Amino acid sequence: MKRLAGKTALITGAARGIGLEFARAYAAEGARVAIADINADAARRAAAGIGAAAVAIRMDVTDEASIAAAVAEAEAALGGIDILINNAALFSASPIAEITRADFDRLFAVNVAGTLFTMQAVARRMIARGKGGKIINMASQAGRRGESLVAVYCASKAAVISLTQSAGLNLIAHGINVNAIAPGVVDGEHWDGVDAFFARYEGKAPGQKKREVGDAVPFGRMGRASDLTGMAIFLATAEADYIVAQTYNVDGGNWMS
Repeated sequence: MKRLAGKTALITGAARGIGLEFARAYAAEGARVAIADINADAARRAAAGIGAAAVAIRMDVTDEASIAAAVAEAEAALGGIDILINNAALFSASPIAEITRADFDRLFAVNVAGTLFTMQAVARRMIARGKGGKIINMASQAGRRGESLVAVYCASKAAVISLTQSAGLNLIAHGINVNAIAPGVVDGEHWDGVDAFFARYEGKAPGQKKREVGDAVPFGRMGRASDLTGMAIFLATAEADYIVAQTYNVDGGNWMS
């Protein structure tokens, strides 16, 4: 039997990358998924690639009205929301002396406020249904420590870990499990952008930083989006019912906690 048979999931930032990999994995395990993304065309293409198990929804996690509309649309399309994955996020890097208020506000609007208010909107619906649910937030190894050039992103992901703890303790009274996944360095389009930041600030050749961080992972390579799907599936199943407010490292051994 498929592990998510009969379940429904809303996944933010799911038109590409890790979010899309989650959507594919969930559909393969029997779930119906709402692919929510600010890029509506990309969301539609992603949903079409998955097939009848997926629907596309435009969603801007920085706008509470958009969140409310998207959650209502997902609930109507899927017949309720059993699982939420808060995956939408932005990255930036710069020395402390060059951080701008605009960049800080932009990252916290998506990574922190977007996570909180999407979680809130879905939790309200889950509470009203009275069937509990699973909420999975995407943290990062960057939330476990500071990094010289990545202060704002690190702080935003530390906030996600903290929100997961608080929300987990609060919402379990309603049968809603809130947990998080902390990936390490994950190859793909996202890391191409990260590499460009480090090329600029550390004077490295394009691709050099990416090779260095991959070589430094104890497992022996950078992660892939597919390396994260097992944890995302597990945390959405009844097997994880007794797990509350935890953040799991899936990072090839980069961080131990």
